[in-house]
Amino acid sequence: MFTAVAALAAALLIPDRAASGAAAPLTVTQAVAQQGGSTATVRGYVVGQPTATSTVVRANFPNDYALALADSPTQTSTGQMLYVQITASFRAAWGLKSNPGLLGARIDVTGPLNAYFSHAGLTSPSAFARADSGGGTTTTTTRVTTTTPGVTTTTRPGGNDSYYQAAIGKTGSALKSALHTIISTGARKLSYDQVWEALRNTDQDPGNSNNVVLLYSGRSQSKTANGGNPDDWNREHVWAKSHGDFGTATGPGTDLHHLRPEDVSVNSERGNKDFDNGGTAVGEAPGNRTDSDSWEPRDAVKGDVARMIFYMAVRYEGTDGWPDLEVNNSVSNGSKPNIGKLTVLLQWHAQDPPDSFEQRRNQVIQDSYQGNRNPFVDHPEWVSSIWG
Repeated sequence: MFTAVAALAAALLIPDRAASGAAAPLTVTQAVAQQGGSTATVRGYVVGQPTATSTVVRANFPNDYALALADSPTQTSTGQMLYVQITASFRAAWGLKSNPGLLGARIDVTGPLNAYFSHAGLTSPSAFARADSGGGTTTTTTRVTTTTPGVTTTTRPGGNDSYYQAAIGKTGSALKSALHTIISTGARKLSYDQVWEALRNTDQDPGNSNNVVLLYSGRSQSKTANGGNPDDWNREHVWAKSHGDFGTATGPGTDLHHLRPEDVSVNSERGNKDFDNGGTAVGEAPGNRTDSDSWEPRDAVKGDVARMIFYMAVRYEGTDGWPDLEVNNSVSNGSKPNIGKLTVLLQWHAQDPPDSFEQRRNQVIQDSYQGNRNPFVDHPEWVSSIWG
């Protein structure tokens, strides 16, 4: 009798966990401390692939069998990492060899907290999902759950998956073709004059709503300090407009997904150069380097640059009166509708995953201006599927 009354009192006094919502994900630090087989969802940044008890690699991933999570994307101490087993159902979507762009991504993983590689770990996972990187649009990636022995059910919760419905499950040229149709259909176009005001919104400084952040310089500058004077900002075409000779006419010349504010003289110094590593330091834009035929942006926007280039190569396929823009491995493209260097852009994409600034920008362009998105901000893993 006492037990029944006590149980009833407990039910009245203590909120039911299921009724109040699922428990918050564990941090990696918490998961490392709670090894013992209990099932939990852990949230952390992908920091590499474990290959031994005290070894985690961040490049040249040998396979798709494991990844390491940490509470910081820059963590290098393996003692502060959780080693996650990737079982066969998840390898295509979550293995680092197939999806190197996941490096640095913040994700949720659900499964038993058991040692892996004789190290604090999570084994036999039941679900993976992208987690919001903070302040931006949540980007979700495949969540796979096995509900019946031998039967795998795949779903993609929330995010922008309805927008990409026709691309889900495709790879290679079929994926590129599907994405072209998605991001081209119904896309609105701006005039070159309208771009001024749009950039004041898309590139607004999150710490100062009166300013924009300049792409290469990284400088926060008044939204109204634009024009043609040396220290003004103007409209930088990341895919140089002479590469295909499309100029500033409505279309690729005014597409916000590759137009960014930049210091006038820095914009001029970049000119129409292709992208590559190396060169001499750019005095007005710390962290950038340049030589006679290429430009290397600062580390914080290397991935942004790469994803803008990949967007342009998918959006403009020569079917709507504009040139067929394609990425190649050259830095001597001149006026051809090509830009390089592909191998380096792939490295930059993996090195610098999408952040909240880039995700917000993508959302603003869709909601307020063009009605389309850059798919490689939402699904970084699609870059390797198309370009390898």
